[in-house]
Amino acid sequence: MPRKQTQKKQSNEPEDLYLGEIDHRLTRRAVINNFRGGTISQESICDAHPELLRVARNFGRPTRAKCPICVNDQLVTVTYLFGPRLPRHGKFIATRDEIEQFARRPEQFTAYLVEVCRSCSWHHLLKTRNI
Repeated sequence: MPRKQTQKKQSNEPEDLYLGEIDHRLTRRAVINNFRGGTISQESICDAHPELLRVARNFGRPTRAKCPICVNDQLVTVTYLFGPRLPRHGKFIATRDEIEQFARRPEQFTAYLVEVCRSCSWHHLLKTRNI
């Protein structure tokens, strides 16, 4: 019996846009488990910087996930870019077009995708990408 041919999943991202990616979900899961187990306090993990909260409230991209800490609010994601000729605190990236503009430049940049709860100030780095 012949094998069924599967089609490659189509992506909206050009293959050469990202040079590498690190997923931080295992660390996220460990922090959440430690919180639920009573090893760490909510105050120690719900301490997002005021600027991160401002960006999350005004520009965060909504997700379907509820906050794993307070379960009162939906999480949003925020992307920051770091690299040559950018401010020391990084640059907030609002659109996909902005990332593509930086990807066309000869310098290498690092993008950080952060999830944020606007209610309790939980935040966690989800992915690090080199572009």
